[in-house]
Amino acid sequence: MWIWFALLSAVFAALTSILAKIGIEGVDSTLATAIRTAVVLVMAWGIVFLTGKQHGIADIGPRSWLFLALSGLATGASWLFYYRALQLGEASKVAPIDKLSVVLTMILAFVILHETITVKGIIGGALIAAGTLILIL
Repeated sequence: MWIWFALLSAVFAALTSILAKIGIEGVDSTLATAIRTAVVLVMAWGIVFLTGKQHGIADIGPRSWLFLALSGLATGASWLFYYRALQLGEASKVAPIDKLSVVLTMILAFVILHETITVKGIIGGALIAAGTLILIL
């Protein structure tokens, strides 16, 4: 089932880039990011309340709060830089560079989370990196 969610994530991420590139025309990238974030915030909390998951807030421990907050800060920084890059560059070049996050995630998962690294992972990561380089040249 996870693969369907991952594929839908890819579809919506692609739409995000295209819709953002169109919407950001003539709009400050920071303001555009704030508008996008407000929409995401309303949508996410709406889903929490529609599914009745708000009761789980009390069960979240301090460590989880810390790392979720840090993740939120990283997301915010990523979105700010992404929107600025979209404003200045072509979506077809910005998006592949942004997807280098896959390779960086693999490396960080190995270093920080001590996840195993496989030959398949190394080859796949190298191909992603090479593909990105080819796309942006």
